Amino acid sequence: MIRTAARLLALLAACWWAGAAQAASAFQDWSAVVIAGDWHASDGGPTEGFDNARRDVTLALHRAGFRPENVRQFSVRPERYKDTRPLKAEPRGIYEALVDLSGRTNGGCLFYLTSHGLPQGAQVDQTILRPGTLATMLDQTCGKRPTVVVISACFSGVFVPTLAKPNRMVLTAARPDRTSFGCGQDNKYPYFDDCFLSSMPNTRDFGGLAAATRECVRAREVATNMSPPSEPQVWVGAELRPMLPLYAFDSAPN
Repeated sequence: MIRTAARLLALLAACWWAGAAQAASAFQDWSAVVIAGDWHASDGGPTEGFDNARRDVTLALHRAGFRPENVRQFSVRPERYKDTRPLKAEPRGIYEALVDLSGRTNGGCLFYLTSHGLPQGAQVDQTILRPGTLATMLDQTCGKRPTVVVISACFSGVFVPTLAKPNRMVLTAARPDRTSFGCGQDNKYPYFDDCFLSSMPNTRDFGGLAAATRECVRAREVATNMSPPSEPQVWVGAELRPMLPLYAFDSAPN
């Protein structure tokens, strides 16, 4: 009787551990930074578009399985957003956050920036974040971990050649010589961020999300007569490509 009870307890424990392992998120040990790099619309007036995207991308990552304590938000005007408490968006602070987060997590890294862009890089407050600078930041913090980089900005395809490494995925809102759209004062989000957010609940992983976001942007630009098309870019390194399906969103459709 005692042996039978012991076996039953052992079986129940094994089932519990198996269920717990299955329930654990693929992203529970990942770190992420989500940055709104400007607050000006395309006409120079004010816009909440970048900060709306920063806030809602963060929420989407939480739903996907990222632990809130492993995600940091940054805004050019952090004092305005006491509900989400972002940090000040400037390169040094972002780098320090990457150092801290990568020091207390062992999984992958996600870097998401939404802002204006130039052929030289992307705007982060009064600074241009150049591809080489971002590559160095990621090399020194995320290193060889699986890393997903999303740049939502005009000309953001300029980041791809410099960031491309076997362990990385790079998704950008436009090719190197094209603008992206949706940065007006009345836009809730830029087109790319809107498509990223609306596509995420219907996709399983970052590979599927990239494809769905690109198609959504294409359709949105056609519907609103925006030209020339921005042509979002996606690059996935050879080491990361077969692993992407293993990193499924908690919010993925059944």
